[in-house]
Amino acid sequence: MQYQKGENMPHIVIKMKPGRSDSLKTEIAQALAQALVSSAGVPEKAVSVAIEEVEADDWMTKVYEPEIAGKADTLVRKPSYGSLAK
Repeated sequence: MQYQKGENMPHIVIKMKPGRSDSLKTEIAQALAQALVSSAGVPEKAVSVAIEEVEADDWMTKVYEPEIAGKADTLVRKPSYGSLAK
């Protein structure tokens, strides 16, 4: 398949604790992809999804601080824990 400008996006990265089955991960990825197809009008073939497992003990230092609190200005939905909780 040849690259078409604007057709090779978006890419979703999910970070969550380990332990979910491959079938559940596939279900989550399909649901998120379908949400983008429905709401943003992107073609399903253009959506890619990655799931990265992060141990609970590492969450605050590896995910929350650098990617959530550290990029708070890019968040569309904030978590209800940590320094961003209201």
